[in-house]
Amino acid sequence: MKRRTVLRSLAALGGLAAAQSGLVRGAAAADTAGSAAGLLAQSFPDTQGKPQPLSQWKGKPMLVNFWATWCPPCVKEMPELDALHKQHPGVQFLGLAIDTSANVGKFMAKVPVSYPVLIAGPGSIDLMRKLGNAPGGLPFTVLLGADGAIKQQILGPVDVGALEKTLTALAA
Repeated sequence: MKRRTVLRSLAALGGLAAAQSGLVRGAAAADTAGSAAGLLAQSFPDTQGKPQPLSQWKGKPMLVNFWATWCPPCVKEMPELDALHKQHPGVQFLGLAIDTSANVGKFMAKVPVSYPVLIAGPGSIDLMRKLGNAPGGLPFTVLLGADGAIKQQILGPVDVGALEKTLTALAA
């Protein structure tokens, strides 16, 4: 179990290091058609254990944030993402937790957000890699247009000002 914790911490640090080096990628960095379709074909349980297909949000711009309760940069940006969600009702926000349902439930009781949070579990690191996150670091945010195409990938904490502009453009 300790090895898993160390690996998760390294993944989070990798995401932070990438963010500090300015790693923000656009859609050209990945096979956007296959990646986006693969993402929208997924289904994950919500915090009550009910499966939620991501396809239910097709046709709407989406912000998908991969995060974990044990990732300090992830935890820090959640209130910022929640505020952006409230400012941009035309964009579907979604949190995909790379964590256990029990950990997420405890965390959400302390730090609630107004957007859906689903339990993707540690196995979804491969999904993040297919979406352009080669190191598998956290946090990782993917922005999809209403057409389902990947418009932007952000490895590491989001820049709220830059994200605000992107969200406005997506919802237009």
